[in-house]
Amino acid sequence: MAEKRSICLINDSFPPVIDGVANAVTNYAAIIQRTYGDATVVTPYYPDADDGAYPFSVLRYPSIDMTKLVGYRAGVPLSPELMEKVEGRHIDLIHSHCPVTSTVLARMLRQRLHVPLVFTYHTKFDIDIANAIHSKLLQEASIRLLVENIAACDEVWTVSRGAGENLRSLGYEGAYTVMPNGVDFPAGRVAESARQAVGAELDLPEDVPLLLFVGRIMWYKGLRIILDALKRLKDEDVPFRMVFVGKGTDSREVQDYARELGLCGRVFFQPPCYDREVIRAWYCRADLFLFPSTFDTNGLVVREAAACGLASVLIEGSCAAEDVTDGRNGFLIEENAESMAQMLRRLLPQPALTRQVGENAQRELYLSWEDSVARACARYEVVLDNFRRGMYPPHDNLADGFLRGTAESLDAINRIRGIPQQLRAAMDEDVRQWQDEILEGRLRAQENRQKMQERLARLRQRMDRYL
Repeated sequence: MAEKRSICLINDSFPPVIDGVANAVTNYAAIIQRTYGDATVVTPYYPDADDGAYPFSVLRYPSIDMTKLVGYRAGVPLSPELMEKVEGRHIDLIHSHCPVTSTVLARMLRQRLHVPLVFTYHTKFDIDIANAIHSKLLQEASIRLLVENIAACDEVWTVSRGAGENLRSLGYEGAYTVMPNGVDFPAGRVAESARQAVGAELDLPEDVPLLLFVGRIMWYKGLRIILDALKRLKDEDVPFRMVFVGKGTDSREVQDYARELGLCGRVFFQPPCYDREVIRAWYCRADLFLFPSTFDTNGLVVREAAACGLASVLIEGSCAAEDVTDGRNGFLIEENAESMAQMLRRLLPQPALTRQVGENAQRELYLSWEDSVARACARYEVVLDNFRRGMYPPHDNLADGFLRGTAESLDAINRIRGIPQQLRAAMDEDVRQWQDEILEGRLRAQENRQKMQERLARLRQRMDRYL
């Protein structure tokens, strides 16, 4: 980036929430702050969050506890304090990483700051929606709103070609640019002592092939394929050990199923590990990485494995298998347990082959976060130039008008704080009612938009009288 920029990164998840997108935002912010300018992360409030150690700014806004439903707190972006703080950061560009609340907030900020908005599509949100909402009609309505939110951004990025195809399948018709995420591992192996130390409490003989999975313990990650394949190998007395590292809502079911298959003593479940060096040691300790997921749009763990010279077994045609050539820098199977079992029968007796393929993966699949963010920052400059030249469509539809009015109302609320207490008390009820109407979506129609504008005019008249 030729010129220092101030970039606002917005996402619904951020530490203490740990997931792939939170990791991406953290790396984006750290590298931008270190190399390219100033980074500001905007994310929902968590009561146990500790943001003081980050080299970049973290701004939090009000949230509602929705962990039982969606696994994290849901942000409520109607915050005048947040608007004021973000405005004071002199933002050049907004980059949203979640198509729901984060992008609603990003669109309001865009209207307020008059800067371009980039969105990255990281994961298959239709599956997340299906897991959280059981009504088919509500699922379809949610996906429509999601796609409309994404389409309203100035530029759309996807982390892989497969992610772009998934977004197209949901109804998105605009252009997109593939911008893959990187890996926060250096290329290379850990010290032998670290490799030997990991899993020392488990029965992992050095002369027995070790298979590895790292990620959320969810059935849709293809875990049944792994377990059913391992049951076949066990019945054939093929030596192996398998370690799962992670947790998820299906953890108990997955462990119970492994026990039902008689895999105890061969299959081990480890809790999630947030020490990246320990995770590196697991990759270096293993002989093969098993990742039969068709859900993931990027397969970041496959790049992590590649960084450590570890070959992966993947589903042919999956997003995780992009850029993988079977037998050269990875191994491809069909999406079933027998195909996985056949591949393992062939590979486990050939450690020299798997090591060579792992070395090829390191050279051909590995992408550092530094390189990934460098590409992103170069693209930011293109976006900023396009924005200055007026190449993006104007944001003058009903939804954007609604968001512009909301942003203006929050600004007005901020100003109200300086008004004498008796006036504030007289206006609080109207303001609260207005906010409730915004939250309930009652102002989506043109008729109600006109009412909103009339209320805003009356509010401004009242403020002008007393200020």
